[in-house]
Amino acid sequence: HRLSSLDGQVFTIFIITVAAGEAAVGLAIIIQLYRLKSTVNVDEARELNG
Repeated sequence: HRLSSLDGQVFTIFIITVAAGEAAVGLAIIIQLYRLKSTVNVDEARELNG
């Protein structure tokens, strides 16, 4: 009876996948910031606005 409803498991896997994607995007932003400014200091990142 428990295996007939997989909605919770599918939803959980979906949420984990979305969270992993968000983490990958955040890491890519930090890496790009480091490549541009050679630092990951948040105060210096504000200089990129413009």
